[in-house]
Amino acid sequence: FQRELCDNLRMTIIPQNAFQGMNNESLTLKLYKNGFEDIHSHAFNGTKLNQLILKDNKNLRRIHNDALRGATGPDVLDISSTALESLPSYGLEAIQVLNATSSYSLKRLPPLDKFSSLLEAVLTYPSHCCAFRNLRTERQNLLFSIFDNFSKECESTMRRPTNEMLDDSNSTLLWSAEGKTHPFGTDYESSPYSYSTIFDDSEMAGFDFEYDFCQPKVLTCTPEPDAFNPCEDILGYSFLRVLIWFINILAIAGNFTVLLVLLTSHYKLTVPRFLMCNLSFADFCMGLYLLLIASVDAQTSGQYYNHAIDWQTGGGCSTAGFFTVFASELSVYTLTVITLERWHTITYAMQLDRKLRLRHAVPIMLGGWLFSIGIALLPLFGVSSYMKVSICLPMDIETGLSQAYILLILVLNVVAFIVICACYIKIYIAVQNPELVAANKDTKVAKRMAILIFTDFTCMAPISFFAISAAFKVPLITVTNSKILLVLFYPVNSCANPFLYAIFTKAFRRDFFLLMSKLGCCKSRAELYRMNYFSAYNSNCKNGGAATAPTKASQAFLLLSALEKPYPAPRDKTSHKENLPRVP
Repeated sequence: FQRELCDNLRMTIIPQNAFQGMNNESLTLKLYKNGFEDIHSHAFNGTKLNQLILKDNKNLRRIHNDALRGATGPDVLDISSTALESLPSYGLEAIQVLNATSSYSLKRLPPLDKFSSLLEAVLTYPSHCCAFRNLRTERQNLLFSIFDNFSKECESTMRRPTNEMLDDSNSTLLWSAEGKTHPFGTDYESSPYSYSTIFDDSEMAGFDFEYDFCQPKVLTCTPEPDAFNPCEDILGYSFLRVLIWFINILAIAGNFTVLLVLLTSHYKLTVPRFLMCNLSFADFCMGLYLLLIASVDAQTSGQYYNHAIDWQTGGGCSTAGFFTVFASELSVYTLTVITLERWHTITYAMQLDRKLRLRHAVPIMLGGWLFSIGIALLPLFGVSSYMKVSICLPMDIETGLSQAYILLILVLNVVAFIVICACYIKIYIAVQNPELVAANKDTKVAKRMAILIFTDFTCMAPISFFAISAAFKVPLITVTNSKILLVLFYPVNSCANPFLYAIFTKAFRRDFFLLMSKLGCCKSRAELYRMNYFSAYNSNCKNGGAATAPTKASQAFLLLSALEKPYPAPRDKTSHKENLPRVP
């Protein structure tokens, strides 16, 4: 029996018992292209539904959880092209075919155990098909537990194709209703494995061993997950889920400490300090990105398929993507400026008029901020996208403009790395003077440079190599494996920079203990640093006029790590006055 009601925009609800009183035959309800907005509780009470077609009701936003209570079925449910945000929690057990195409508001599915008879699902989002990968019907689970003794018989007769199907990670097995022969022959009732000797006839009603147990059927679900969104949690691997917390806490704590100490220091804000503040802020933002990813992964673990759409299309993923691109580009830019500043200071050590001042550094870094913000904003305006993958990186290269965007970022990062390497090589050549620099100091300088270059290389090389290949649409690594790069290599600089450029230096330790002394801690240690500073400063002032002018090589060694010096490197009386600290 079929009932059709369509193109009636004045009908906005389906009330209780709307179809009660119809005959007891199987009923197909075609209720499409109407003005329905709400379906009430017990709306289909008393009906035996075969198909329930609700497609193209574009204003339909709600089906009451008990809308199907009192009804039998339906076997087929079509809610395509509706505005439904959820499915009812009752009445889904009989559904064999679910059609929910173009239902963009349906971002979450009910508990999977509700779909105990589902054979075919045509959905809107690929991530929802991940929910059905390991779904088994209640009947299947029951059969696995009851008929374990029959597994050998199945293997010898019909189990072989089943195993092949079980190996398919994208398939879920259901029981077929095909075939009527018994593997035990005509006298299967007398077999020692006969299930008739175990169960009553009522328990075996409607059950056939071969087609119910030995011939499972595949549940089909479309659209299938693609390479960019495999069926897995955000981080994929369990060890990454643990490691990312350690890394993001290290990055956030290290860079926050550096910012706090540098900004509260009573010493004059020099160019190296100013640049270090910018670098620490950029790396702090990278830590926030990792924290956001780790938090969402922890919240959605095991059920990411139900949160994928909200996360990737919402503001959270866009915010995370902005943070990571902004932080990455500002960090690379600042590292390059720091390296160029050191090279410039050493190269023009004898020309004080060419010294880089704060008034020069501020507009340079302002340009870096504007560039980084602009690059990070482009995916929010359609140039690539942060929605492509769960880790919110701009991996969309479908258009030529998006492809050019990715290549631009990667090429600029590679150029920055080359500039950093070249500058440090020049610095090393400048300080390599056996007459003025002791051999052990020369070795120390070389080791320090090697560490700085190695951390940059470790961060940039793997990411750039695989990203450039992917930008040319020849990916050499899957999204799943790229998450290892995201956690192990991508944030290397953010974790290492605060230690290499600040925390391990003498100047930072001095500022740190002076700050702690203000809080009532480490007063003796702070006093020791204060005394050493003024002792060295007064000694330099007394010897400044008599001392011979420092050579370029010696100046190079003194200025290589400006932040490491507990006091400004002496040049002349003018420079001493300029670097005089403001001591309260």
